[in-house]
Amino acid sequence: MGSTEDWWQTFAEEEEEFGLLVRLLRDYLTGNLNVTRRNQHTVGELKRRSCEATTVLPKRQKLLFAVEDKNFVDQVDSPEIVDDFELDQDEVVDIKDKDANKMTLKRRASQYKIKLLNLCREGKKLLVLDIDYTLYDHKCSAENRLERMRPYLHEFLSAVYAKYDIMIWSATRMKCVELKMGRLGVLSNPNYKITALLDHLAMISVQSDSHRTFYCKPLGLIWAQLPEFYNEKNTIMFDDLGRNFVMNPQNGLIIRPFRKAHLNRTSDQELLKLTQYLLAIAELHDLSSLDHRVWELYAEANTKKRRCS
Repeated sequence: MGSTEDWWQTFAEEEEEFGLLVRLLRDYLTGNLNVTRRNQHTVGELKRRSCEATTVLPKRQKLLFAVEDKNFVDQVDSPEIVDDFELDQDEVVDIKDKDANKMTLKRRASQYKIKLLNLCREGKKLLVLDIDYTLYDHKCSAENRLERMRPYLHEFLSAVYAKYDIMIWSATRMKCVELKMGRLGVLSNPNYKITALLDHLAMISVQSDSHRTFYCKPLGLIWAQLPEFYNEKNTIMFDDLGRNFVMNPQNGLIIRPFRKAHLNRTSDQELLKLTQYLLAIAELHDLSSLDHRVWELYAEANTKKRRCS
């Protein structure tokens, strides 16, 4: 019964998105959509505007129509989410320090308002978590959503909650964030509380010299709105895509993606190991001074140190 309800819920969500997008495209093509005309419209521009109107992510939009308009150019110029890629250190610094990207972040921080589910706690550090492939395999064929959940999720959140406030930040719609976290029991667990949920609208597009424009999750948005609690020294973020913390690389930890949950549920121990790491660094004054790329070595060394003491 539960799996059937899950299927219908997913179907209903997709149908809702499709219907909203169709109506938006109809209005756009018939001239009934209020879009300020510029010198050049791209498919990417339409996708961004449709995202604002419908909250359907650009990567999920399929535009199956032709328009004979010299101002409506090909999708190649579209600044939408692209496949994961590696950025060298020089380019990361360049992206982070670009004035245009800093201005984009400043505007987004003034437009997007974080809604707190629970109060921020004095003296706690901040842990920001991605969802898809970090906590949950959203493409797993398992019908039961709990079978797609990363092993030890609740144990992990319960343990680190003693030292960290927890926020969830996903590159999806808020409705989907709430639905996933609610069904996994994350929003109702008595052993920990989630401080806030952030969705794709909190992300910003950044300009890169060697890649197309792409979206990322700037922690500066959180720091700007809650400066009395969080800053670059007490914040750490887990994501399976390193580009998502390009605006704050010193605060990001790339987690191994949790894919093929039906095969890896019994062997995946990533959250158990990360629990040890987070508790080991919890008392440090400045988390941004750490090299999170070698987090496993740090956790192992700390474990050996405790055994010898």
